[in-house]
Amino acid sequence: MSFMEKPSPGRLLLDDTVPLTAVIEASQNLQSHTEYIVRVQRGVSSENSWQTNDMFLPRQVCGIGLPLPPKKLIGNMDREFIAERQRGLQAFLDSITQHPLLSSSLTVKKFLDPNNYSANYTEIALQQVSMFFRSDLKWEVLEPLKDNGWRIRKKYVLIKNKEQPKERYLLSWVDLGPDKFLSDKDLQSAMKLLTSLSTPYLCPLVFSSTSESSALLIRPFSERGSLRDHIYKVKPTESYLKKYCNPKKSQGLQLQHIKLYGRQILEGLKLLHGSGVFFGHLHASNVIVDDGVCRLIDVENGVLGVPSVLRPAFAQLRKINTTESIDVFCFGHLLYEMTYGRPPDGIPVDQYPAVPDSAVASVLQSILSTEACKNGMPTVSQLIQTPRLKEALKAAKESLERRLQEEQRVIHQHRRLTRARSHHGSEEERKRRKVLARKKSRQSAYENEEDVSVRNNNNSGRSLLVNHHVKGRREELIDNVKGRSSLTT
Repeated sequence: MSFMEKPSPGRLLLDDTVPLTAVIEASQNLQSHTEYIVRVQRGVSSENSWQTNDMFLPRQVCGIGLPLPPKKLIGNMDREFIAERQRGLQAFLDSITQHPLLSSSLTVKKFLDPNNYSANYTEIALQQVSMFFRSDLKWEVLEPLKDNGWRIRKKYVLIKNKEQPKERYLLSWVDLGPDKFLSDKDLQSAMKLLTSLSTPYLCPLVFSSTSESSALLIRPFSERGSLRDHIYKVKPTESYLKKYCNPKKSQGLQLQHIKLYGRQILEGLKLLHGSGVFFGHLHASNVIVDDGVCRLIDVENGVLGVPSVLRPAFAQLRKINTTESIDVFCFGHLLYEMTYGRPPDGIPVDQYPAVPDSAVASVLQSILSTEACKNGMPTVSQLIQTPRLKEALKAAKESLERRLQEEQRVIHQHRRLTRARSHHGSEEERKRRKVLARKKSRQSAYENEEDVSVRNNNNSGRSLLVNHHVKGRREELIDNVKGRSSLTT
């Protein structure tokens, strides 16, 4: 049985990712100051709205200057000043409700919705963690990590195992979310499955425990931080808003790392899908990099029912209606951040300045473009086998076949040569060669005898011809002498 307490009956599971909007409806003069009445609305339904007149927020949060208009001691009741200040306050409200990080912070949520965000979540988490440490004495607290993540209802503690004092672990406590549809028994079974998954592309869970209201998880702590920490060049233990709200050194990754990490992340998603586990929470803070290998973390978020940080974006796109399409959309968002060092300003995205590689641009367009958002996106398997990858795989296959064929040719030649040498050295072959040698010797002798006979015959014929020629020449000379004698007489 879990050590964590059960929730109170009728507990409301609120989706913290549903955006809040605020509009100043009216103003009223109260003695020496003016009070502005604000209408706050959750989501698109006007029925889910309320009024508030509490307007106390700092002018700056984590280095971000907020456009809060100045006050006025003299003439502050002037109608024109009141109208001008109301416009300034509206601009201030728009800036905090539309900022991608500030809008989800506890400070803004408590300011706009004090009824639902008045609880002390840090205190609740510490109570649960203290109960855990009393039940398992081998763990020891090193350092609470204040506001280390974007979730209001999730807290982190850096701990160590007394039996392995040099290793640090990250304990996280999280409230279950509105998408928790598994029974308590099935949820515990799902967490055991996630703990047992073994792959280079998933960060393993060391321990997990769930109750009807929350979950407590332990996993190895990544000293180098998340992929987003790497992109923004910040320390992993600092607060979420301090690290990412006003980045100064963020930079896109090198092309070789974009391709390598992208492929590894897709392989991790493919494994989860093949195991029947839905994720839906892929972003740069949920990826860690150790020794050049990307690992997905918080893969249990899907079964815990907590909403995705990108839910406000993909909730507007009707084609993103399956868990796989959510993961693909989140991958495109992450790929953009790896390429440019920052997330996209909005979705869809049709312009990609200075993309380092055509294949990266092709993947981004297939996920984030207007056409993709309207007509659908590729699957994880299709992303793994992009056109360029198909060509590379084809070339690799052909090279493998060529190497195999060449090796087979060499082996065949070697076998023929071995058989020839073996046959050449056999007794039967030696006898056969001796017989052939004797035949060749006799044939050669016979041919030599014929050559001698022919040469002798040729010499005899030439002698007869010479004698006949000499005899004829002599007779001719005698006849000539006799003719000359008769003429003289």
